[in-house]
Amino acid sequence: MSKYETAIREAVTLRGSVTVAELADALDVSGQTVRRIIKPMVDRGEVRKVHGAIVSARRAMDPPFLARMHEQQKEKAAIAAAVAQLIDDDGIVAIDTGSTSAYVAQALRVRRNLTVVTNSAFVASTLSMIEGNRVFMAGSRLRDHDGAAFDRAAFDVIGGFQVDYAILSASEVDPKRGFLVQEQCEKDIAGAMMEVASCCLMAVDGAKFRDTGRSPLLSLPRMPEGSIIVTESAPDSSFNNLLKPFRVEIAATQAG
Repeated sequence: MSKYETAIREAVTLRGSVTVAELADALDVSGQTVRRIIKPMVDRGEVRKVHGAIVSARRAMDPPFLARMHEQQKEKAAIAAAVAQLIDDDGIVAIDTGSTSAYVAQALRVRRNLTVVTNSAFVASTLSMIEGNRVFMAGSRLRDHDGAAFDRAAFDVIGGFQVDYAILSASEVDPKRGFLVQEQCEKDIAGAMMEVASCCLMAVDGAKFRDTGRSPLLSLPRMPEGSIIVTESAPDSSFNNLLKPFRVEIAATQAG
């Protein structure tokens, strides 16, 4: 094992995600050299390449949060902008954790005087330092790979609100099983947000619409009829029955 491989492994383990450019600077080598070094590491299953970033392969569930922020960037940005168009100034929203929700939080910075309840530290920090906003962090113990809270305090805080929109996300969307997440706690938080919302809004990129087969993912509670699905490309016809009760908004992506 070379010293470069050791350094790359340590960086990925520490940060979850690191770009080729960052590794090149840290190791004082070219980007091409970094790609050559990581190829056998990828082949051995030690790390994975994701859109110019190197991520840890140790998790069998979602890749680390920062890595997911690099995936489907253009699509998530378009979805987030479309979501922001649906939220008025002075709105009250609940926002879950996840990379798409993080993009939504960034897009919502154009809104004013929002009241936000979220279990995501990223979402909370993004929106809390805008004058006029009132942001409530739901929970006290943060999960290590994405800074999200799922303790009892999170549910207590969410339960004390009545919001205009619950803005939710999903790991995958299956035509029969619906909107899926990785863990029971994520399912439970989504359910808690649905219960206090006048309307549910699901923000999910088109790459997640696929037949997941017999995967271990968990189905979210069914959203009420009339809930809004925001994505950047129209799902194929196999999803017609799943989406029929909902309003589907297709966000336009920017070319290039």
